[in-house]
Amino acid sequence: MKKMHKNEGFTLIELLIVVTIIGIIAAIAVPGLMRARMSGNEASAIGSLRTIMSSQATFASSCGGGGYAEDLNALAQAPAVGGPTFVPEDLADADTSDEDQPKAGYGFLVSDNGSGVVMVAANTCNTAADTHTEFFATATPTTPGTSGTRFFGTDHSGMIRQSPTAAIAAITDGIPLQ
Repeated sequence: MKKMHKNEGFTLIELLIVVTIIGIIAAIAVPGLMRARMSGNEASAIGSLRTIMSSQATFASSCGGGGYAEDLNALAQAPAVGGPTFVPEDLADADTSDEDQPKAGYGFLVSDNGSGVVMVAANTCNTAADTHTEFFATATPTTPGTSGTRFFGTDHSGMIRQSPTAAIAAITDGIPLQ
């Protein structure tokens, strides 16, 4: 009596064709996913700059005697009498002056823009830093072209500006964000 052997399964050629098709689909999908991720990172950076503007206004009216905080660390400290900080912790951790962790692929920097002092640190509600008549905040991609393609900046005027080529260095730089 002769036994019959059943060969079930895929041939090597069939498996290679499936792997090739998956590779082609991945090659088409990955660039689109990267663009979507960069777009999300840029939207997050714009939202974070809006948060900085809002926290600066709150700080000026409630803590700084009408002056703006000179850096992000001053906004990250809670008032001595209690209450929340002026910016969320993840945004405070993205301060590029401290080489901390980026937030959604962007690092942030807040400076006093070389403006005059309104109130010394000892007289502010959190005694963190002097307050100033102006501020300037920037959002810079940690890896330009990968984490984001645009650079953003804002100041005490409340207008957010963007530049596709380089970090915004002065308030006259950049194109207003529409």
